[in-house]
Amino acid sequence: MLGEFKAFIARGNVLDLAVAVIIGAAFGTIVTSFTEDLVMPLVSLFTGGIDFTGLFVVLGDVPADYAGSPTDYEALKKAGVPLFGYGKFLTALINFLIIAFVIFLMVRAANKAMAPPPAAPAEPPGPTPSEALLAEIRDELRKGRA
Repeated sequence: MLGEFKAFIARGNVLDLAVAVIIGAAFGTIVTSFTEDLVMPLVSLFTGGIDFTGLFVVLGDVPADYAGSPTDYEALKKAGVPLFGYGKFLTALINFLIIAFVIFLMVRAANKAMAPPPAAPAEPPGPTPSEALLAEIRDELRKGRA
């Protein structure tokens, strides 16, 4: 059984999968930073300063001993207030769409790079023997009429 496990792990596709997961996780943090630090501030600029991560609806009562800001999502969440944090969901959705689009572009580029070059257009095939014979007959008939 140990030998089978070793053979399974040593197969290239398992190692490739492990590398893909590690690179994917690193790529996810890069795209998340790109979204949160570059894209979302631009979206916020065009929408009049809206910060999506701070958009939420309070669904329950705020504790009487809560001393933080009523607009601080993280502080309210830490205090145990039930919140409907749709702004964080919008940010996660935008992150996903950007990641999916970048992966689409990468796969598309890889497919183009691995595709065989387009073949030169083939010359049209010559006439079949019966077509050649019919052409000769036609030419002879034309000569006879002239």
